[in-house]
Amino acid sequence: MEFTAKDVMTLRERSGAGMMDCKKALKECDGDMEKAMDYLREKSLAASAKKALRIAAEGVVDCYVCDKCGVGVIVELNCETDFVAKTDAFKELARNVAKHIAKMAPATVEELMAQTYSFDETMTVENLINTSVAKIGEKITIRRFERIEGVCDSYIHMGGKIGVLLQVSDKTEGAAVHDVAMQIAAAKPTCVDRNDCDQAELDHEREVLRAQAMNEPKPKPAAIIEKMVEGRIEKYYKEVCLLEQPFVKNQDQSVRAMINGRFDVIRFVRYEMGEGLQKREENFAEEVAAQTARK
Repeated sequence: MEFTAKDVMTLRERSGAGMMDCKKALKECDGDMEKAMDYLREKSLAASAKKALRIAAEGVVDCYVCDKCGVGVIVELNCETDFVAKTDAFKELARNVAKHIAKMAPATVEELMAQTYSFDETMTVENLINTSVAKIGEKITIRRFERIEGVCDSYIHMGGKIGVLLQVSDKTEGAAVHDVAMQIAAAKPTCVDRNDCDQAELDHEREVLRAQAMNEPKPKPAAIIEKMVEGRIEKYYKEVCLLEQPFVKNQDQSVRAMINGRFDVIRFVRYEMGEGLQKREENFAEEVAAQTARK
């Protein structure tokens, strides 16, 4: 089957692959557009496999909130370089993945990757990522996500370096709700209230504080030490409990006082892009050598 330059352009637009790759795919598949798409996907899988051992520790955190359907999603999408993370194509990929999660409700990343992509039923989410790897030229991974059903708000800081998904009882006071999401991004609380504190962490904190008090130059009676420990625990609560933190816009009042009963904070998820991931380390000489080796 013959094919034209227009067919090559059409395949390029559909696949995002390079012009010569599209021309080769059509030639290999006798001009059959659908077979050529499959051919390019198979090639992108090979390209993805070659990139699988690379470190993907850059990327973005993105949120998608659908008020109409009552669903919020936060997702972290990783790539290899900050340059790619800032491109419109990568940000659009993150947003589309978030929208898919909102609609299809996968429970795990593995389940997500195996799902038929909701915006193109000819491919899976894994196919989508592999096609993007071939188009962008870097390893891309969906690291983690959370999906919350309910009234949600979100906040993205520094272009996707930090993201917050917040569930509340209602959003009548939208500005105040958004201020709470911003508070979470800025102040890094780990729980909503002191009743939600992890008991193991609390016990550990008490042990550390007790040991510090006992090791002071002038030892104090046990009863005094316990009072000191509980006083420091109160300070700890103000550091880790969202509602007890000083409000970032007015340090003289707590977040609880700012909310003043207008809505309830139910839960939140805070992602910081790349936290816990191994960062790629290269020095200038190695980078030059690597570039020279590719030529």
